[in-house]
Amino acid sequence: MAVKLEQLIAQTILQGFDAQYGRFLEVTASAQHRFEQADWHAVQQAMKKRIHLYDHHVGLVVEQLKHITDQRHFDAAFLARVKEIYTELLPDYPRFEIAESFFNSVYCRLFKHRDLTPDKLFVFSSQPERRFREIPRPLARDFTPKGDLSGMLQMVLNDLPLRLPWENLPRDIDYIVAALRQTFTDEQLVDARFQIANELFYRNKAAWLVGKLRLPEGIFPFLLPIHHNESGALFIDTCLTSKAEASIVFGFARSYFMVYAPLPSAMVEWLREILPSKSTAELYMAIGCQKHGKTESYREYLTFVHQSSEQFIIAPGVKGMVMLVFTLPSFDRVFKVIKDQFAPQKEVTQARVLECYQLVKEHDRVGRMADTQEYENFVIDKHRISPELLAELQREVPEKLEDLGDQIIIKHLYMERRMTPLNLYMEQANDQQLKDAIEEYGNAIKQLAAANIFPGDMLFKNFGVTRHGRVVFYDYDEICYMTEVNFRDIPPPRYPEDEMASEPWYSVSPNDVFPEEFRHFLCTDLKIRHFFEEVHSDLFHASYWRGLQARIRDGYVEDVFAYRRKQRFSQRALN
Repeated sequence: MAVKLEQLIAQTILQGFDAQYGRFLEVTASAQHRFEQADWHAVQQAMKKRIHLYDHHVGLVVEQLKHITDQRHFDAAFLARVKEIYTELLPDYPRFEIAESFFNSVYCRLFKHRDLTPDKLFVFSSQPERRFREIPRPLARDFTPKGDLSGMLQMVLNDLPLRLPWENLPRDIDYIVAALRQTFTDEQLVDARFQIANELFYRNKAAWLVGKLRLPEGIFPFLLPIHHNESGALFIDTCLTSKAEASIVFGFARSYFMVYAPLPSAMVEWLREILPSKSTAELYMAIGCQKHGKTESYREYLTFVHQSSEQFIIAPGVKGMVMLVFTLPSFDRVFKVIKDQFAPQKEVTQARVLECYQLVKEHDRVGRMADTQEYENFVIDKHRISPELLAELQREVPEKLEDLGDQIIIKHLYMERRMTPLNLYMEQANDQQLKDAIEEYGNAIKQLAAANIFPGDMLFKNFGVTRHGRVVFYDYDEICYMTEVNFRDIPPPRYPEDEMASEPWYSVSPNDVFPEEFRHFLCTDLKIRHFFEEVHSDLFHASYWRGLQARIRDGYVEDVFAYRRKQRFSQRALN
């Protein structure tokens, strides 16, 4: 009997998702090999490749459907039946939640992000209470010290799948035991139960052992980052046991982990106990399922809007020359729309801004660039928009608005984690907070530069402060690769009058940057200047930047630590 067209369409979409997630798992499964080979450039390429896989397979399915349907027009009832049939395929499907997101992506690609209604696509999940049913094998193994914590740790570490030798395993075990005893008493550790994930979490130049420490007092993270030394032997770099530290490791400003997760919902639920402050969206993104994370972000937004009566307002801070930014007062995200026209001093184009945001999505964010989710045809009830914001939207982005009377559609925007703008934070900070913020700001600049990213516009207003006090870059319209910039020293004046002239006495090309000038716009406040000179004066010297460029061009990939250097075991040994 011939298969109905709607049945064929539903099956084609699900088969396309199977192919996509199969390739996703293949790339992920190779992470151990890349780590063991210390092939850090392959690590970076695999990260980009895995991100691209999703859109690539959506495109393949769209082309298949165009061929199957001969691109005919379908009414709303037909499209609703396709979704119903697809839903019937999912009750026993192990990755149903991401399969729903894949269906949404295919629908949006086919219909240009129009007519996004719950009867035609999965605005909300078809199985909101279901996480997972049966797990083919346990996600983690249990270990107990039984009076010998060092012996248990040796068993855990020797049982890892890594095929490289340890530099000095007894030393590292002593470090871990000492770190645990700094936080927990011997009485607590005697009764401890360690749950260790079967899969390692790979990112950058580290393989992370992720576990839980179960005590009568509660559940604590147990995180061990494993690194290479110069000879290719392994060592444990630190031990993290607080939920705040774990939150930073799995933070929204970091690249996605490579962890083999055939059942992503099971992995998300397992992680939730040690990352209670993370939303479902953030957890999916952390393990590389960023498109489903985007779906969950939108659902979290819809839930918030439904449960509150707040109006959208212009986001606090200095207004941008390229982006219009708005938010809801109690919501933890902001919305960013590219303006139709930029300020005259901005030479960037709309296309270039889109490229910059995509660059950030694909690049190693090193904990210093906020991840973004991109949406098209974003619908907002007009009565929820403050008069000031509505006027701003109509003035700055009229080409991106569609007025439906009681609703407006914003044709394109980004959703991003909300932070306190650094300039506002510094205005309210005491001396110690100000010093810490300056140190964090400089560290952010240096870590971005080491990862081959030059922020372009380094003003404090383009950076935010997270709830953990970390400084993160979030304004990407002038971002570029470090290797594209020409860092120059300002030539000495030819005559005394040169320094008084309104125009420079030296030629300036488009990619020229003079780090000496940073001091003039970053350090107008004497207190800020003092703190800056104390910890980051090297940023004002072109030689520092050229040195970083030389390392990048030589192919060196810098280490990225999701914790402070003083927490490293090597630093503790020195102290």
